[in-house]
Amino acid sequence: PYSTLCRSQAGTYSELVNTVLFFVSQGTEKGLIQLTDDYDGDVEEDLNRACLEVAKDDPLGAYAVDFIKNDCTKVLTTYEATITISYRRTREQIRSLVNVTGTSAIRDEVRAALADFQSEVALRVGYFTESADSIAALVRQAYYDEPAGALGMPEFTVSLYPASGGQQRIVEILLTYPEDTQALRQKSDDLQSTADALVLPLRPHQLSPSARQAELFSLVREHVRARPDGGSTAWDALLGDGADSEGLALAYKLLCDLAGVECTVVDGTLEGTPRFWTIVTVEQNVHRHVDPSRAEGLLLTDTQMSESGFVWDTQEYPSCGESLSETSTT
Repeated sequence: PYSTLCRSQAGTYSELVNTVLFFVSQGTEKGLIQLTDDYDGDVEEDLNRACLEVAKDDPLGAYAVDFIKNDCTKVLTTYEATITISYRRTREQIRSLVNVTGTSAIRDEVRAALADFQSEVALRVGYFTESADSIAALVRQAYYDEPAGALGMPEFTVSLYPASGGQQRIVEILLTYPEDTQALRQKSDDLQSTADALVLPLRPHQLSPSARQAELFSLVREHVRARPDGGSTAWDALLGDGADSEGLALAYKLLCDLAGVECTVVDGTLEGTPRFWTIVTVEQNVHRHVDPSRAEGLLLTDTQMSESGFVWDTQEYPSCGESLSETSTT
């Protein structure tokens, strides 16, 4: 389902490049370019260079095009070029590219894709300052942003177009999930319903932030089974046979999200062993650690966590200092 024939004109090399690129954006398989009488340049050389530039150096061309051929015919005082384009992406894939700027926008798009268990994310990034490794890190972070869809970290690959670099790039992320998409969506719906029912009694109450945290902490402690060798998802924690620290942290974040409490899953270590917990916002710009796998894990400072042997990337997560004006839990 590509466009079969498209006609255009070009009077400069820049217009030539833009015309070929327009053909690509439309999924055109064959296009005709009429060179104007005043075209200044070596037509055949410029055509070869323009086709190569689009196919190799432009983000869209590098992403979508297999190869571009051109054939030039002189017509009276000017030239007509036939451009033939072979694609390695469908027209739908080309049209589905999402324009974003900045890492937070990339993370948001990946999070939405993970929540819906999509197998592919393709983003046109307007000002690209990242690397494939940093994009991979964003994918892992986005996974923990959406606990109802975090039902097993998918395998994924990150590809950048063009590979040679540039401030504008297309980022392609291909995702493979541990289970069938339909099954995952059903599990996600069941998990969401279960968490909703747990949080519902809290919603009418005018609780202080710290009191709300205490209630959420109690919910997790009462309704999940901690198991060091358990599953690593919120589904395992709330509906399965028990969860490890990762599953408990995701369950706690899910309840916090539904209760309107800002919460982040922390990926760290405890005495050298991988360990997950959360950081919550208890006041404006005031944060605390919550470790739902420990009875004494509620509203702890950085100092208290460090003294207990926890280690995490302090640059990546909010600081949990000493200042907290509201300490009441009633």
